[in-house]
Amino acid sequence: MPFEIVKPGTQLDFFGKWRICVTLSVSLLLIGLAGIPLRGFRLGIDFAGGTEVQVRFLDAEGVDEGDIRNVVNGLGIPNAGVTRFGGDDSQEFLIKFRGGRVAEGEPPPEGDAVEGREKDRVWLLEDTLEEVIGHLEIQRVDFVGPKVGAELREAGIRAMVIACVLILIYIGFRFSIRFAPGAVVALIHDVSITASIWILLGLEFDLRVLAALLAIIGYSLNDTIIVYDRIRENMELRTKYDLKEVLNLSVNQTLSRTLLTSLTTLAAVLALLLLGGEVIRPFALAMAIGILVGTYSSIYIASPSLLWLETRFGGTSAPGGPRSSGGGEPARGEKPKAPKRSGSGKASAGSKKAKAGSRRRQRPS
Repeated sequence: MPFEIVKPGTQLDFFGKWRICVTLSVSLLLIGLAGIPLRGFRLGIDFAGGTEVQVRFLDAEGVDEGDIRNVVNGLGIPNAGVTRFGGDDSQEFLIKFRGGRVAEGEPPPEGDAVEGREKDRVWLLEDTLEEVIGHLEIQRVDFVGPKVGAELREAGIRAMVIACVLILIYIGFRFSIRFAPGAVVALIHDVSITASIWILLGLEFDLRVLAALLAIIGYSLNDTIIVYDRIRENMELRTKYDLKEVLNLSVNQTLSRTLLTSLTTLAAVLALLLLGGEVIRPFALAMAIGILVGTYSSIYIASPSLLWLETRFGGTSAPGGPRSSGGGEPARGEKPKAPKRSGSGKASAGSKKAKAGSRRRQRPS
């Protein structure tokens, strides 16, 4: 017997409050847009450009991110990010700050090695950390220029647009062109709501968050496809006049599967969020938000969008295709068809003549 969270035959009215849910989503989007000038749209080094320095302390113990951040701020490097690699006992850290190795407005070091070391922010950071905290080793130094960051930003936006267009084509081919806009609206909703929450939390957008947003698009589409497939199956038994009932029935029938899938995926993502370390944490947090938003949108955004489009622009046939000729109840306003007679008119006339001849042969002489 399959495990089910929702009992079979459950009939919850999901479409009774769909306008309230749409209003809630639009309000959250507007709050996110209003939060851009208040909280700021923070771009990580991957998109805005900057320098990354990975260091490992060799003989120091009990070093934490706060100690390193105080040293970095003391050098006049604002808004630096410090991330620990590994567990709490790890002595490897990743330091990120805007700009290159030489501070803006400073000429590049030439000639004198001592003068160059004083102007190089990476060398200055290394000397100060050794003096304040302890002996360390520079593992790697990476620099992302503003031009490269802008190209990465444009490539990320282009990737999400291409994904939505391809999904629009796939839904139109797999189901019907009428299903496609609702699915794409749900995907745009999920990405926008996740980004709005990210802005309100004051977190940075970097390549890890971009990877999470692309994964959210794929995950949300999976939930929407399951609901749409059940809608198409139920459409074969009903007309478009029963569309609201069909949509609500389909969502109820797939509710148990939707919740089980979402909870299982969320458990794995929460494990990454709590135990994966600081490096994977932005990806895991964005995925956790996206899973919750995607589950919500597959019920309250994708299907109501289909209902609204069919009510406003729908034709006379259901989006699942024409009704099958056999079985099913007639549409409203349609007269039931008379049952067809078995056999042709000629065969009926022939059978009448045969019966008359049989009666004549049975008469007594």
